[in-house]
Amino acid sequence: MKLLYSTLISILCMSTSLYSQSRPRQLGIPFGILKPGTLNAITDVPGVKVGHLTKIQGDEIRTGVTAILPHGGNIFQDKVPAAIFVGNGFGKLAGVTQVQELGTLESPIILTNTLSVAAGIEGAVRYTLSLPGNEKVQSVNAVVGETNDGFLNDIRGMHISPKEVMQAIENAKEGPVMEGNVGAGTGTVCFGWKGGIGTSSRKLPESLGGYTIGVLVQTNFGGNLQVSGVPVGQKLGKYPFKDALEKSDGSCMIVIATDAPVLERNLERMAKRAMMGLAKTGGIASNGSGDYVIAFSTSEGLRSPYSAERNQLESAEYLRNDDMTSLFLAVIEATEEAIVNSLFAAETMEGKDGHLVEALPKEEVVKWVTAAHQ
Repeated sequence: MKLLYSTLISILCMSTSLYSQSRPRQLGIPFGILKPGTLNAITDVPGVKVGHLTKIQGDEIRTGVTAILPHGGNIFQDKVPAAIFVGNGFGKLAGVTQVQELGTLESPIILTNTLSVAAGIEGAVRYTLSLPGNEKVQSVNAVVGETNDGFLNDIRGMHISPKEVMQAIENAKEGPVMEGNVGAGTGTVCFGWKGGIGTSSRKLPESLGGYTIGVLVQTNFGGNLQVSGVPVGQKLGKYPFKDALEKSDGSCMIVIATDAPVLERNLERMAKRAMMGLAKTGGIASNGSGDYVIAFSTSEGLRSPYSAERNQLESAEYLRNDDMTSLFLAVIEATEEAIVNSLFAAETMEGKDGHLVEALPKEEVVKWVTAAHQ
């Protein structure tokens, strides 16, 4: 029977209600050796905010926006160190070259669908220009990433507006982060199952600095799904090349936040490790996949003020290369768990042209994985 969707355009703020559905860790699935933060979310990194706008309308529109803010102040005036790594470049990430050139982030990070990148740019720019203190700003490097939700969503309709992007930014909050069919993950598909937004974090022990590393993902890619080392995709009969007509293309946006004092060079090294976390889930970064990682540090001592006197030398304290290994491990573990969290939170959805994407059969997966680890 065809699913009926009432018209709904809503700003979905973060709330504790999302935890009414158990996450894989709560169901006994293990992920690595490091402990997660209190929320097991990117917002465990102090100051980081996340906002979603989810747009579900009629039978055809299944899309949205997710905004990630590195801190609650004026990001343009108080830039943070940042880096971007391209795992596979079949995608549309706006703002990448300036981040690579200057090593700083000056806008919220916006995630949406492929054909709404322009709206994402305009929304992020208009938000930045509207902030007190930015009255004379004439250039903004908006960072906007995407995945293609065109299987479930009328992507050609370009239903996201700049105003809705601004709403996602303005409603960003600290605290629990909604996962699954929300924001930029509303219409996505991952490993042949319903994908979405997922997040996870790691808190390093004090002996390793006590830093927090958080990851948020927008999952819309393919491969042979593995959960905690168990080849779930093969067991469920959904994996690449079992049928010559099947494809495993798609994309994954990965955002890493940390409070560790890390500059752009080592942030890029952290970003590279996120692809190892993706690989642990069975992702293969296929030819048609846009896999991008954006990493930033919220460390106040490393921020770059927009307004500063000329010819002033900068000085800062930051981690040595030899102290980066634990952060690398944290990124790998948190990325893997965030991807699996997106699958567990996502629900079956019907969309454009009657296309139906089912949710991952969680009960079977939990049974196989827990049995494998006994």
